[in-house]
Parts: sequence; C-alpha cells; structure tokens
Amino acid sequence: MTPEMTRKMITICNEKIAKKGDSVGLSFYAFFANKNDDPETLMQVATWWIQTHKLDHFEKAIKIKQMIENEC
Repeated sequence: MTPEMTRKMITICNEKIAKKGDSVGLSFYAFFANKNDDPETLMQVATWWIQTHKLDHFEKAIKIKQMIENEC
C-alpha cells in the first residue's frame, strides 16, 4: 500500500476509536467513499486485509492501526 493510504487508514482508525472507543470495529470499506472511485487502491487494501493477513470482515480498529504501524 502507498504511504498516503497507510496514513489515511491510521487517521480513520484514530477517528473511529476517538468517537466509539477501543472496541470499535470496522471493515476495509471504512477507508473508502461509498462510490468506487479508486478501484486500484481498494484492491490493494482488500488484498492486504483478506489475502495477506486473512482478517475477518470486521476487525477492531485498534488492531488494524497497530498492524499498520508495525509494518511502517
């Protein structure tokens, strides 16, 4: 994934955690608008989420944030 996308994912995780607490869950769709205007990046994130890490559809935002930070 691009550095821009990883920053965006961390920002969104932080926002969700701040609003709903450490137990808030999200899917990889949380990082995109409702319309598919960037299919290449969507597929990169989906590949990271599903194929690389074999994550469930919904995961804790805190877990995703930590995973991304550990990979940077």
